[in-house]
Parts: sequence; structure tokens; C-alpha cells
Amino acid sequence: MQDALKSPEPLRLFPEKLFYKIGEVSRIVGIESYVLRYWETEFPFLTPKKSKSGQRIYTKKDIDLILQIKRLLYDERYTIDGVRRKLGGNINHAPEVFADINKIEKEEMRESSIDAKVIISLVKTRLREILRNNFGA
Repeated sequence: MQDALKSPEPLRLFPEKLFYKIGEVSRIVGIESYVLRYWETEFPFLTPKKSKSGQRIYTKKDIDLILQIKRLLYDERYTIDGVRRKLGGNINHAPEVFADINKIEKEEMRESSIDAKVIISLVKTRLREILRNNFGA
């Protein structure tokens, strides 16, 4: 993330997380979600992982790359083909660039299990209230 913070792009402060969903990335970089999805089709090196539910999962490295693409397209007025040529050979496809999908899925499962526990607790409480009110139990 340090690269994004050092970039000439004015970057809004955002929470340090393992991954970011497309809406969060959209707000962080100031680009609409549909543009990010389009860029994925145009730039083969922009490949966010997807969760089991199909949600796009962006890493900090992905955000740095998106900021580079944005700067080249909007500030330096490169064409899409020009950005593809400029960045295509310079992108490091090393494994550390990509998020560990197992960590991401575990975090998603942990979040969803917490949500499920809260919901179950609320439902149980509400059922007890209904039983008390209707049956004096």
C-alpha cells in the first residue's frame, strides 16, 4: 500500500484490510465500479480474485495498479492500448501480488458466521418473547 500512498494520486485514507470489495475500491480510487469491471477486460494484468460467492476481491497491489492505470489514462492521456503496452511488461506477477484466497475465504466465513450467530441470537430472543406473551411460558 505504500506505493499507493507515495503515488501522485491524491489517495483518501482507507482502512488497512486484507481485501477490498469493488464498491470500496471504487470509492478509494474515484472510479465507478462499471469502469473497474471494464478495465479488467482491457488489461489482462488487472485480475482481482473472486470469492466463492463471485464477489471481486481486490488487494492493495490491485489498488496500486488501478491508480497507475487511472493516472496514465486520465492525467497523461494514454490510450488503453498505450497503457496496456506500458504496464503489460512491467507488472510483477509474483505470487505475493495476489491475495491468499484461503485467508480471504476464511475471513469471509468468519464474518458470515458472526452475522449468523447474531441473527440466530436475535431470532431466539424474539421467539422467547412470543412464547412468553402468547403462552405465558
